[in-house]
Amino acid sequence: MTRQELDERLRGGLVVSCQPVDNGPLDHDEVVARLAEAALAGGARALRIEGAARLAHVRRRLPGALLIGIVKRDLADSAVRITPLLADVQALADAGADVIAVDGTARERPVPVVDLLRAIHARGALAMADCATREDGDTAAALGFEIIGTTLSGYTGGPVPAEPDWTLLQALSAHHPRVMAEGRVNTPAQVAQARALGAWAVTVGTAITRTELVTHAFVEACA
Repeated sequence: MTRQELDERLRGGLVVSCQPVDNGPLDHDEVVARLAEAALAGGARALRIEGAARLAHVRRRLPGALLIGIVKRDLADSAVRITPLLADVQALADAGADVIAVDGTARERPVPVVDLLRAIHARGALAMADCATREDGDTAAALGFEIIGTTLSGYTGGPVPAEPDWTLLQALSAHHPRVMAEGRVNTPAQVAQARALGAWAVTVGTAITRTELVTHAFVEACA
């Protein structure tokens, strides 16, 4: 896929992150594939899928879907969780990922970001940097990442905010062509706000595919 094709397929669209609660009742390959199919039926332009084997399962069911792949790991010597290893990049590419997303923060990591980027491009995929700060995004763009995401803002230390990082989204969108609003976008109104602030595309996950968390919010409102 070229950058032009990526723009044609995803600019102005919604990405659904099909990542159920770990070890929950929806955390099965076939369930995720069906969630992904339902998301496309609802108009989503792309899907974000965790795990190479799971992505391969979704690819078999939805051969024409635009898939953004990640691998999450809990490493003993690094806080970086999203696609930290070269082996992860290879596995996702082999599974059929069109775009591979990696942690784009400046934290200590087992593999430099630039090496992950080179490996992604060498396998013919496009690259997304999940960032936490303006500096992360600027660095990733300079390296050559096709997509810059606000994904990790609020998740690299301290309490997690309730709202999306609108300030970061607006700052990045003013300087880079493909900024993905991602992280705590939970309502259609917030999707519209992200687009108004310049987001090239928007990812929604929890509000669509984490039924337990959505249900819990409604239960709390009953109290």
